[in-house]
Amino acid sequence: MSEEFTARKSRARFHGRVEDSRRLCAEPGCNGPGEFRAPVPGGRRPGFDGPGDWRFLCLDHIRAFNSGYNFFTGMSTEEIEAEQTSYGGWDRETRAFTPGAGAAPRWGDFVDPLDAIGARFARAADRERRDGRPLSESDRQALKIMGLDKDADRRALRTRYAELVRRYHPDRNGGDRSHEKALQDVISAYTQLKGRPAFA
Repeated sequence: MSEEFTARKSRARFHGRVEDSRRLCAEPGCNGPGEFRAPVPGGRRPGFDGPGDWRFLCLDHIRAFNSGYNFFTGMSTEEIEAEQTSYGGWDRETRAFTPGAGAAPRWGDFVDPLDAIGARFARAADRERRDGRPLSESDRQALKIMGLDKDADRRALRTRYAELVRRYHPDRNGGDRSHEKALQDVISAYTQLKGRPAFA
């Protein structure tokens, strides 16, 4: 391989490098080539009025600039946790399209996208309650947590709730708090279901 090709290949390793830049690094006292663009601190941001104010830095100084960048600056603890969820947006409802025959369920009703895909192909007869009262996918998920059938009534819901609270509560387990997550899930599921039309 020629030396020119090798040099070109090594330069291409870095995304954002401005090829054949004749500028010097904007850091005072640095004579390295200014090959990487960075915003000017306190300068005009890119927008409707133009591209904004930029300065050009060498590889070492752009690395130093990038290491000081923090995506979470100015966010509250709750906002940071929301950005770091493993679901990455699957819990947000998307725009609804006009439903047709065999329309897909709403993505917002599911925590796991694979459940949403599977729900599309589930037989409708298997999903309906005998009394005809509606159940959303989140209701079905709550019933699953409670260990109840889709046709359970209000009495069965209350009985099962009392049974699971007794099973998971630390006071009933000698202070063992290892079932706290399960207890919270049960309380959450019960709170959701008790106000639904199917359990009125």
